Amino acid sequence: MNAVLPLPEPASRRADPRIVQREQAKLAKRLRRQVGEAIADFGMIEAGDKVMVCLSGGKDSYTMLDVLLQLQRKAPVPFELVAVNLDQKQPGFPEHVLPDYLRALGVPFNIIEQDTYSVVSRVVPEGKTMCSLCSRMRRGALYAYAEANGFTKIALGHHRDDLVATFFLNLFHHAKLSGMPPKLLSDDGKHVVIRPLAYVRESDIVDYAAARRFPIIPCNLCGSQENLQRKQVGLMMQQWERESPGRIETIANALGDIRPSHLADLKLFDFPGLGHRQGAARADAHAWLAGDPHDSGGGD
Repeated sequence: MNAVLPLPEPASRRADPRIVQREQAKLAKRLRRQVGEAIADFGMIEAGDKVMVCLSGGKDSYTMLDVLLQLQRKAPVPFELVAVNLDQKQPGFPEHVLPDYLRALGVPFNIIEQDTYSVVSRVVPEGKTMCSLCSRMRRGALYAYAEANGFTKIALGHHRDDLVATFFLNLFHHAKLSGMPPKLLSDDGKHVVIRPLAYVRESDIVDYAAARRFPIIPCNLCGSQENLQRKQVGLMMQQWERESPGRIETIANALGDIRPSHLADLKLFDFPGLGHRQGAARADAHAWLAGDPHDSGGGD
């Protein structure tokens, strides 16, 4: 019986290594430019900053660290980068991967050990999403570590698509126009959070992470569980991008071009005072709803 061997792939279909290398170089340059622009536009990093780069082991945080290291070499101001990972004591978590990777790079790093896995598993009912509680506990641990170790900035790996998705989540489910800002001061005023990937598309991060062959560690705290609402918004955005390429880019740009006078927030714009005639009395809502005439004098 003769063995059937697969035919070799036609040369015309094989990727030319030179073309692949050129495209990867263009991608790396684009990411450096976008991250550099975000840092400059929002004043994310200043001279003397000690930046805590939160590294989860996912494609986004790997890309953020990699690009920041490249920019650091030629940055106009000196600043320090320290990679920090929160070991949440998930069963089967490969504890050696991040330390080995960071030692090979020669990057200063610290591993915070905190058993949030047991807490989340105990508190959240079976079948419910754990992402929200896990995120809050992770943020609390990182904030505490940043304060104790003198970090002036906390860098998170959220990208452009995350910012747009959060806007729609707040719009659809919380009835407010707000999102995930590229730069944020914590509620207690102690921490400045920055998102250097704010201008970067997720698809570019996927390609960059594959090209750089980062040792990705999947989040299996809850079986790679994903918040249902965020997943629905993500599917909606993917469909938009397929049907109207560039729509997400347009929405992302719109988040930076707000017109308070064309919305309806009384706290941001003085609508009652718009066109108000000097000397004219203003009636409040109670007066308008009371139904009393403005002139109580006699009639015909």
